[in-house]
Amino acid sequence: MTERSPEPGSDGRNRDWLDLGGAAKPAAQSGGQPAGAKPGSRSEGLFAGFSRAVAGFGARIGPAARSGFSTVRAGAGRFADHPATRRAAAATAAAWKPVAAVARRVPWLRLTAGTAALAVGLVLAYTVYALATLPVNGGLTVEPTASALVVKAADGQAFATRGVIKGAKLSPKEVPPVLAKAIVAIEDRRFYEHHGIDLRGLVRAAFRNAAAGGTREGGSTLTQQLVRMSYLSQDRTLKRKVQEAVLALWLESQLPKDEILTRYLNAAYFGAGVYGADAASQRYFGKPAKDLTLSEAAMLAGLVRAPSQLAPHRNLDGARGRAAQVLDAMVETGAATKAEADAAKRAPATVRVPTETPVGTNYFVDGVAESVRGLIGAGPADATVRTTLDLTLQNIAESVLARRLDQDGERRKVSQGAVVAMSTDGAILAMVGGRDYADSQFNRVTQAKRQPGSLFKLFVYLTAMRQGYRPDSTMMDRPTQIGEWEPENYGGRYRGAVTLRTAFAHSINTVAVQLAEAVGMPAVIETARGLGVTSDLPNLPSLALGSAETTLLEMTRAYAAVAAGAESIEPYMVRQILARDQTLYNRPQTPPTPARDQAARTAMLDLLSAVVREGTGKNARVSIPAGGKTGTTQDSRDAWFVGFAGDLVVGVWLGNDDNSPMAGVTGGDMPALIWHDFVTQALAARAKAGKVETGKNETGKPEARAAPAPRPETASIAEPDADPRTLNDRDPVGRAVLRGSPAVVDTGTLDFDGRTVRLVGVDGLSGRNARELGRYLRRRDVACAPAGEGSAYRCSLDGKDLSELILFNGGGRASADATPDLLAAEEQARSNRIGIWRR
Repeated sequence: MTERSPEPGSDGRNRDWLDLGGAAKPAAQSGGQPAGAKPGSRSEGLFAGFSRAVAGFGARIGPAARSGFSTVRAGAGRFADHPATRRAAAATAAAWKPVAAVARRVPWLRLTAGTAALAVGLVLAYTVYALATLPVNGGLTVEPTASALVVKAADGQAFATRGVIKGAKLSPKEVPPVLAKAIVAIEDRRFYEHHGIDLRGLVRAAFRNAAAGGTREGGSTLTQQLVRMSYLSQDRTLKRKVQEAVLALWLESQLPKDEILTRYLNAAYFGAGVYGADAASQRYFGKPAKDLTLSEAAMLAGLVRAPSQLAPHRNLDGARGRAAQVLDAMVETGAATKAEADAAKRAPATVRVPTETPVGTNYFVDGVAESVRGLIGAGPADATVRTTLDLTLQNIAESVLARRLDQDGERRKVSQGAVVAMSTDGAILAMVGGRDYADSQFNRVTQAKRQPGSLFKLFVYLTAMRQGYRPDSTMMDRPTQIGEWEPENYGGRYRGAVTLRTAFAHSINTVAVQLAEAVGMPAVIETARGLGVTSDLPNLPSLALGSAETTLLEMTRAYAAVAAGAESIEPYMVRQILARDQTLYNRPQTPPTPARDQAARTAMLDLLSAVVREGTGKNARVSIPAGGKTGTTQDSRDAWFVGFAGDLVVGVWLGNDDNSPMAGVTGGDMPALIWHDFVTQALAARAKAGKVETGKNETGKPEARAAPAPRPETASIAEPDADPRTLNDRDPVGRAVLRGSPAVVDTGTLDFDGRTVRLVGVDGLSGRNARELGRYLRRRDVACAPAGEGSAYRCSLDGKDLSELILFNGGGRASADATPDLLAAEEQARSNRIGIWRR
């Protein structure tokens, strides 16, 4: 449409609709007098002065104003020529004619008609203003979003998502009819009848909201919602609502209904960082939108009204309740039969892929995201990553560290810790980068650089073994001075002549310093570099005692290389990256390169085994051969233990972020105990999963080890039709298998008619927690089978382990005899912050 040129005025100039430049007036009115003013009066002079001032002001701003309002006029002209506007104008004129006729016969109606006309004019003027001030992009600011990442554990279980899942853009032909019917039934029943604005729906919503005393129902059509999502900001202003209404009318005149509905489904937000129906289907149900069932389509349709509140990965019950409302709406509108709706309600949709990312795994997921960027760059949307994470070991690591810090942290002045476990090929199996990811996302496995202390002696002694020293070689433990530096032993005592095995096992500092001087510090640094230490290593005598700062991951990978007999081990988290049907990355199945100095490695394994067998790491002894090294820095600011058992290599660090001293904590103390607890439970879990561990004997050669015997299973539980009060089942030592409805002493102790039962793996709580458990168990049959000695029992309720139920709901803490599955249940409660873990 072209802009209309101004019409010529009576003076021959083009007449603009706004001309403040003082056009010449007709001669009859050019005397400088207003009508009715007397010549020569004072008012005449004042009016003439005012006129000249206005004319001068108009001359100055006229050109700029004309330019600006010309743009507005062009937009208004286009609006006026729009077919929808012409139809509205025609309808208004037709409706006005009878009113005008009556107004001419009834004088008082003239004022009413004039007022109405003024109101209509103001509405039209405000509409023009709203359109004229519409920003180029509608005011909508679209922030760039990261590509979605679905993270799977080593067993293929999806456990985390990062970024925004965008999914495929559906075409009108690809929209599943069941989803289209569901969204129309619940959001805009008259979608196929109105032209973008539903006046009937607005009135209905107004009445219902008034009756409810607040906003309970919206009156926006699907078209208006699409306009808001695609073109406008979310500001709740009258101007934005006017813009939304006019744009909805315009959109309806440009696109068919099916295209509008498709665009709506592609743009809608469904919670959990998901935009678009196909992405939501993939996120929640693990399938493309075309395969949605009626119950699944109803659940998705119900989310768009309150996606964050009803997202099924957080609120499955709420999402199912809303889906039932959608099904009822579909029955009312004829989109589904009552039988179909009832069947869908009986089989509600179930979320099939990752719920909330377990809090403790976020340190690992951060590392995965960084690895993916390094491997494939930004990558396409919706990539799936198969990782090395063992979720069972991850739960064990989180639980062991948290329990030890909860138990002794305050007393020993320890506020932080980190654990990393890897296999001897470098696959990271578990990673805990701190006490609480919600409080601090700083990863103390990969980012924190701390002094390793005696842990660094690995490189000194391995260098010595390469240069011909042997574990039985002898050196003097005596006062030593290098320049002005005099290293001291822990405890301040000296032992005289000792073997290198004894010196390493008991972490004698003077021998390590003398040995480093003998082999040369450059050679020690070269050894550390070859085993994967990339941090700055200054060529100073104190480096022999770990004065340089390194990360826990660097030290753990170095010990893994020694345990594996490899030149170097490269830690990795990612095995495969997929984007829909395309494989973007596959990790090569290349074994580590064998070490060239196998004799030195064998000797080093001898020294590392001695640490656990007879030295500072005795607290780390486990059921299979193990080796490792303790590390403690000055004033107990850092405490480490890194070691291996079977094909597991595990590193533990404890300290404080502000580098303040701990209360006498050494590497052989709390870190070694954490290492022991983790490895013991990890070996049992892996044995239960059918993974046989291998140990290394003191010659460094692998030897097969029988997997530890699995924990005895709970005795058989009575059949459902058995008498719940029968006590004739007995364990091998004659203790009865108890059945019935017990009283609750605390959440870890039950009472069967005077018979006390302690639940295995639960440290019980009294008070409110016990009362809630009592109400839960009231009039319900519980079966308890003996487990271990004394009063310890494994109890079952409706086929579910009662200890696990209590820990999973935060009703107690895991005790020392908790099995890996119970520890995992406790960690799940901790991650979800429920029960006693709520903050």
